[in-house]
Amino acid sequence: MNLSGISVQALVKEFDADASRDLIVIYDEIALGLGSLRIRERGSSGGHNGVRSISGALGSEEWLRIRIGVAPPGDEAAESARRGRKDYVLTPMRKAQLAILDEVLDRTARAVEMVLAHGAGPAMNEFNRREPGDE
Repeated sequence: MNLSGISVQALVKEFDADASRDLIVIYDEIALGLGSLRIRERGSSGGHNGVRSISGALGSEEWLRIRIGVAPPGDEAAESARRGRKDYVLTPMRKAQLAILDEVLDRTARAVEMVLAHGAGPAMNEFNRREPGDE
């Protein structure tokens, strides 16, 4: 993920795509609670190396992203995960976490379908609901 900008840039070039209009990137987000989902049309990397790589390769932060929360519940646990970000995101998830992730991946698929059918605005209105523990 950290060097994904190279691949994304190659795809955009290969398909002669407009990244601000034709690209949707889905990635994990330690700043959001496990199971939450956020759609954004643009934004900074927020410290996410893969996002930084994509924006750098494209020369723009104007591309659609769907962020899937992976932070554990509870303020202390979430803060600890953010401090040990690399170790946390590379640690295998427990069964209960995987069940939550499975549900959010289903919602993510529906969000992508809505973006494609109706645009980012309606999808953001439908799916960008705040959950306890989200920043």
